[in-house]
Amino acid sequence: MTKKELRLKYQALRNALTEEQIDELSLKLANQSLKMPIWSYTNYHIFLPITEKKEINTEYLLHILSGKDKNILLSKSNFSDGSLTHFLLTDNTRIEKNAYNIPEPTAGITVPDQQVDVVFIPLLAFDVTGQRVGYGKGFYDRFLELCRPDVVKIGLSLFDAEEAIADTLNTDIPLDFCITPHKIYSF
Repeated sequence: MTKKELRLKYQALRNALTEEQIDELSLKLANQSLKMPIWSYTNYHIFLPITEKKEINTEYLLHILSGKDKNILLSKSNFSDGSLTHFLLTDNTRIEKNAYNIPEPTAGITVPDQQVDVVFIPLLAFDVTGQRVGYGKGFYDRFLELCRPDVVKIGLSLFDAEEAIADTLNTDIPLDFCITPHKIYSF
């Protein structure tokens, strides 16, 4: 399937889920993450969910990161140039939704791309080779290009892998892992 077809398919599958189902699947996904060999790092980039798009509830992963005393990084989107600015999540961090309903920090301590160790990546779909489909704006591909080559790229998905994404590009940056509620994929 093409990226466009996959976006339609997985947005429909998400829309069919209840809030309770998303919560239950998100908790299972967070528990799966505990099985991964990623907990020796320091700086973890994570996204806050767009609830209107029925994204994974990352609150459970945030609790794990916080409980392990990790530095948690959140991004603010710049839609004029497609870039992300990363802020350290602290007790004083104020979160507001932007025009696209993305919860983001309003300000704070910035952290450069090169200091990010692990990135949890939102997506709509992914395939068995680690290619992914997002919303198509390219924010994460541009961000990942600026990270160190050894940054750990982890997709988070409520659904299992597709066989293939027909129209991947050379600029698409594949995942290292993808966590679902029932399985961890390694690429």
